[in-house]
Amino acid sequence: MRYSSFTQRIGGEGARAWEIHHRAVQAKRRGEDVIILSIGDPDFDTPASIKQAAVAALDAGDTHYTDILGFPALREAIAAYHRRMSGQDVTAENVAAVSGAQGGLFVSSMLVLDRGDDVVVPEPMYLTYEATFRAAGANLIRVPMRPENEFHLLPADLEQALTPNTKAIVFATPGNPTGAMFARDVLEAMAKLAIERDLWVIADEVYAALSFGKPHVSIGGLPGMGERTVTINSLSKSHAMTGWRIGWIVAPKELIEFAHDLGLSTQYGLPGFIQRAAIRALAEPVPEVDQMRDAYRRRRDAAVTTLNQVPGLKVHVPEAGMFMMLDVRGTGLSAFDYALRLFEQTGVAILDATPFGRSAEGHCRVSFVVDEKSLTEACRRIASFTNSLS
Repeated sequence: MRYSSFTQRIGGEGARAWEIHHRAVQAKRRGEDVIILSIGDPDFDTPASIKQAAVAALDAGDTHYTDILGFPALREAIAAYHRRMSGQDVTAENVAAVSGAQGGLFVSSMLVLDRGDDVVVPEPMYLTYEATFRAAGANLIRVPMRPENEFHLLPADLEQALTPNTKAIVFATPGNPTGAMFARDVLEAMAKLAIERDLWVIADEVYAALSFGKPHVSIGGLPGMGERTVTINSLSKSHAMTGWRIGWIVAPKELIEFAHDLGLSTQYGLPGFIQRAAIRALAEPVPEVDQMRDAYRRRRDAAVTTLNQVPGLKVHVPEAGMFMMLDVRGTGLSAFDYALRLFEQTGVAILDATPFGRSAEGHCRVSFVVDEKSLTEACRRIASFTNSLS
């Protein structure tokens, strides 16, 4: 049978990155002694008050069709949250609720990009970016963020990557897989380029609430950027709600109107009880959010302290999030071989970061979404394995 060309555009090259992770998941299901540090799924449960809001909504019969862009109360709550995070003056009319940040990326690409457009993306970048923007027919132009610069973007590299066909700049801050955050002066330089060349900016801010002290700056809040910025966010990481699939985009009103039209033929609105839970998460303080962020910071510090003492390894200290980049070039192994042998010999699963971008070659992504005891044991095994290579 013949399939559409669309099926070829949504493949991408990132599938190999998950090979070791999938093996680890299967081994864990068999009861084997494995520690999975290869995925960004929080080990924390969704805070009880948020779950209770969903249960109450279900008990009240909230099981019917909903507003395609989200309940008005949810859109208001998201707008208020975004104003607090960014300083950008937005209202509910600038908001569309979507099925997670990944849904937001897909919606944004469909509404902003056309076949033949160039989209400039700093890398290392999240694995789904390639397939998501190729789905719209766009070409990815990669901008290196080099390990010697702690995976921070240099504005000169960004400007050099722009082409006459560039339609948009896409980036994540804080970043995945690096945990690096874009400084204000970098975002101001990016904003200047976007305004001068009439470009869209798609900003993935999923990890913004998990900063370890460095101020998060939202490019949509900079002068002249509200009219050309799509900001993507979700509750998946900040509130340990990965399985709820609730996210949003904040964008100019006209783009949100187009998101409504797209929503008519795709998800046709999110479940009401999930929206009620999201309202609870955003409208009132949730103490567990700060507690989770503090736990991630403690885990980061402990892992960095241990692994940076191991000859052959170097940790790039993340400024936010739940991942860190581990430079394994000093071991003499490729990142994939290092990760594969580590798993086969110790049961610890980490990701070869090379599929995130060429700048990540020789690095592995290590998550710290396990409890402190398990993370300590995982680091002990990583150190023991690395020392055995000498």
